[in-house]
Amino acid sequence: MSRKLSFYEFFAGGGMASLGLGDSFDCLFANDFDPLKARTYRANHDAPMREGDVFSLKPSDLPGRADLAWASSPCQDFSLAGARAGLTGGRSSAFFGFWSLTQGLAREGRAPRLIAIENVVGLLTSHQGADFTALCRALADEGYRFGALEIDAAAFLPQSRPRVIVLAAREGPGGFEGPSPFHTPAVRAAHARLPADLQRAWVWWRLAAPQKRNTDLAALLEPDTAVPWRSEAETQRLLSQMDPRHRAKLDAARLGGRAVGAVFRRMRGASQRAEVRFDGLAGCVRTPGGGSSRQLLVVAEKGQVRSRWLTAREAARLMGLQETYQLPVSQSAALKVIGDGVAVPVVRHLAAELFEPLLLRPQSIVAAE
Repeated sequence: MSRKLSFYEFFAGGGMASLGLGDSFDCLFANDFDPLKARTYRANHDAPMREGDVFSLKPSDLPGRADLAWASSPCQDFSLAGARAGLTGGRSSAFFGFWSLTQGLAREGRAPRLIAIENVVGLLTSHQGADFTALCRALADEGYRFGALEIDAAAFLPQSRPRVIVLAAREGPGGFEGPSPFHTPAVRAAHARLPADLQRAWVWWRLAAPQKRNTDLAALLEPDTAVPWRSEAETQRLLSQMDPRHRAKLDAARLGGRAVGAVFRRMRGASQRAEVRFDGLAGCVRTPGGGSSRQLLVVAEKGQVRSRWLTAREAARLMGLQETYQLPVSQSAALKVIGDGVAVPVVRHLAAELFEPLLLRPQSIVAAE
């Protein structure tokens, strides 16, 4: 690499985007509102972390001109499990604090060359697509060309975690347009709903699929002897919450060798139901206060079934965090940081295949576009 790239990390959480960007990037500035996440960030990164509301920041607080601005803005108001308040919601409206700051940087000639906005897939359809249109309009009005990719962490890690990445560039896309497995039906439908002028500003970013994942959920778990197990009575209560379809999955798993399943308990109508999967994937790692309960594991072996909670360290592995990553001491606090993060290998793939080539291409090519 000819030079080091720079970035700002907004809504930084525990700094998982920074880990994914890796040594090719220097973080000039990081921000998060949550004291717990800010402490965790500082425990794992040397970059400057400004704790506080993004609305309180001024352009003068941000040093230099970053090549990239990464924003994993709060997703609760876009989540399919939430109230779907959209961009007018109290938490997701934090995006506008970030965007006001970006506009201020642009007035000073310091707008980031590339912006990556990460959020839940519900962003594409919130308010029948009106929120996504508003986001695209904001980008276009500041001279960015943009496009979206829907990437499931399951392509990299044994966790089902689909997310949308909106990537916006002030320079032309050049040779980085083309087909991609991440142009999903949801992305194509969101593009089709845009007004014609925003469709003309759209970029179908070319991003290849990664190499096939070679790990499953069981490979990332602690040894059975190293974790506490729930009582037989608790396990039976869990099994009683499974409807016939999920109970059949469990009964089939009992017939083979050792089988590990991931379980979420969800409200279905007036009843709480336990839903299990034995496809080698965990369900989406969530914060303890999210739309679903904390994730459980069931292990079927020799005709017997045991259950336990997914540990915070196991959840960290499912996000691609190394064993050296320092988690908060309590399980609840650690899961809060992890559940609001971005899967590290997803960011690494984006950085290697798009961010770095885009930002490091010869300026003569950029100027000619």
